[in-house]
Amino acid sequence: MSDQAPVSCSRCSLVWQNCGTTNCWSGDPLTAPPRPGNCPSKNYADVVESSFKEYRGDSEDARIAFVAARVEGLCYQPVPGSDAINARWTRVEDTIAFARLMGYRKIGLATCIGLLDESERLAAILRAQGFEPLSVCCKAGSIDKLELGLEERDKVRPGTFEPACNPIAQAEICNRLETDMNIIVGLCVGHDMLFNKHSKAPVTTLVVKDRVTGHNPVAVLYGQNFYYKRLQKQPVLTGNE
Repeated sequence: MSDQAPVSCSRCSLVWQNCGTTNCWSGDPLTAPPRPGNCPSKNYADVVESSFKEYRGDSEDARIAFVAARVEGLCYQPVPGSDAINARWTRVEDTIAFARLMGYRKIGLATCIGLLDESERLAAILRAQGFEPLSVCCKAGSIDKLELGLEERDKVRPGTFEPACNPIAQAEICNRLETDMNIIVGLCVGHDMLFNKHSKAPVTTLVVKDRVTGHNPVAVLYGQNFYYKRLQKQPVLTGNE
């Protein structure tokens, strides 16, 4: 068993609801809520300090951190006569601003075949903004899914030809094209991991695949008290599949 202390920052959601802030968001340690026992700021202070050193200097990690923080500030605007702020940019606009400030030009789109229309709409926006979008579909090569070792019954539609997803090929094609950054558009769970793992360029995700909620997986989190309460009571897989 690991002797490392567990962490659970999500538990601080209750602290935020009760206090309007958390320890890590408060600048004044005298008035900040106390750190919970599973707080990474306390239990992994060495990691926090050593990792922050990576953001200083001229490395790519430092540039990405700096530009990401700039974009975060730019995407909000103050409300005149109030201390409130409004978000003014969508994720698409955030992504465009980030790419431009980083000086990126060639952008790879790792797209699911089910989101080709969405990817082409995104490509049109990127071209209009002065970028060079290059899209690669998950089914490129059209290799039979059975070559993965699956059985016919494992297909979506048994008895028909189904090509396998090939996220490593998507990443390697983007690598050969020397893309400056890559955007995931709806890759499956697991396939997105492989793409991230093999991509040489930095990767961001614009669309997370969710076939039921219209690619809005957070809807499940908001619906736990009713529609998706089963997720707290029933296993997703029983072992008999």
